[in-house]
Amino acid sequence: MAGLPRRGLRPAAALVSVSLVAGCGVLSSDEPDEEQQITVGTMSAPSTLDPAASWDSSWELYRNVFQTLLSFPSGAAEPEPDAAESCKFTDATDMVFSCELREGLKFSDGHALDAKAVKYTFDRMRKIDVKGGPAGLLGSLKTIETHGDRTVTFRLKKPDATFPFVLSTPAMSIVDPSEYPADKLREGTTIAGSGPYGLESYTPGERAELVKNTNYEGAAERKNDAVTIRYFKKSSAMVDALKNKQIDVTFRGLASSDIVEMQGKHESEDIQLVEGAGTEIRYLVFNPDDPWVRKKPVRQAFAQVIDRPAIAHKVYQDTVEPLYSMVPQGLTGHGTGFFDDYGDPSVAKAADILKGAGINGPVPLTLWYTTDRYGSATAAEFTEIKRQLEDSGLFKITLKSRPWTAFDAGTKKGEYPVFGRGWFPDFPDAENFIAPFVGTKNVLNTPYPSREITEEVLPRSRREPDRGAVADDFERAQQLLVDDVRLLPLWQGKQYIMASEEIAGGERALDPSAIMMMWELERKTSW
Repeated sequence: MAGLPRRGLRPAAALVSVSLVAGCGVLSSDEPDEEQQITVGTMSAPSTLDPAASWDSSWELYRNVFQTLLSFPSGAAEPEPDAAESCKFTDATDMVFSCELREGLKFSDGHALDAKAVKYTFDRMRKIDVKGGPAGLLGSLKTIETHGDRTVTFRLKKPDATFPFVLSTPAMSIVDPSEYPADKLREGTTIAGSGPYGLESYTPGERAELVKNTNYEGAAERKNDAVTIRYFKKSSAMVDALKNKQIDVTFRGLASSDIVEMQGKHESEDIQLVEGAGTEIRYLVFNPDDPWVRKKPVRQAFAQVIDRPAIAHKVYQDTVEPLYSMVPQGLTGHGTGFFDDYGDPSVAKAADILKGAGINGPVPLTLWYTTDRYGSATAAEFTEIKRQLEDSGLFKITLKSRPWTAFDAGTKKGEYPVFGRGWFPDFPDAENFIAPFVGTKNVLNTPYPSREITEEVLPRSRREPDRGAVADDFERAQQLLVDDVRLLPLWQGKQYIMASEEIAGGERALDPSAIMMMWELERKTSW
């Protein structure tokens, strides 16, 4: 986004905006023709319908249900206006960011989406301040001001060239002040938004029914009339539903075995397999509250044993790539720090690390993972990690797991010594693969104080509007992460979509954070 602060953002007319709404009189009164309805299968069910509470893959629904001031349309390299008509830094220090809203924006109940509603949304999120929630993205925000009905001004504590990126995340979805309490989370299964679709019905963990919103004002060109999102627990069941024409598209959670099988015979199945580069990562988190994990040599020995290529090959059949830094390939700042420092897996080196620290005998550790958030192969992945560690003779591993809701609650309570997490970026910048995980308050709910990263490296990088010029800062940050061994990157994934041959738009339906923009999907027969 070189030059973004000075020239502002391109006019909203060139954009796609996304939203979801519910309420009387906002849904299309015409029943969509069957050929214009799309059914999408995913394993990424929302954990909540309130944007103030979510810093997870609930965003996949939000991107299709709420407008944000800025967003990343398909193919965009920098955030572009969404609910805003234009946005820009208005000072020379990148500490004052102002947005002018589109004219005529409304929520589903007919209430105006104005500057006061935008301010209310941000004030509310910061006031509720859910533990591990998206308020953590607003660390640089000082105050918000409104000027008339359409102008919102954000004043920052310090220069932050990534602030437009933050505003583009679904966490910053604008909510209706009359529907969302100022001091607590909203409950229920309805949505009050302002975008292209309306939430006709929602059954947690099962499905969401989206239809056109007749109040919508924006640039999104809806290529379908209605979308049904079905939530699956297993990749195999999702793929079977596609083969049996019960759904049209599958995304998020596809198992490597299903991908590899389809690579060989998708044409005979009348199914498209769309493959794209991805920045999704998997990693392990070490909680120093555990007496064994607290010992750095234990973490170092653990890192020395882990065989990433074996995980990628045996578990994921090479549909993922080994990752040796928290910043994935394809982003400025990517490195190979763990390989540079540890080299190939070595039991002998790991034994020397433990021996040098006076640690004898197998180290007992409990590793936790979630059963239903990151795909069907997660259990096999942790079984392979357990095998590697125990075959070394240096560790005694216990595996435990929980469904996502219970697992996430456990992370908030600090219950897990070592646990697995995945990360789909909030925005395509190396900052977003480092900042969320460090500091006393972070998305992992596992305090990780790192003064040099949080007080020197990140503030320095945020002063640079040319995000291609911050490689040295992020290389330094990643070296500090390698030295601490509090986070252990494992692999980087690609993005795969399976779709019926009747469906078009899969190749343009993902934004840079790999969130599906449902309005891009259409039936070829309706052209």
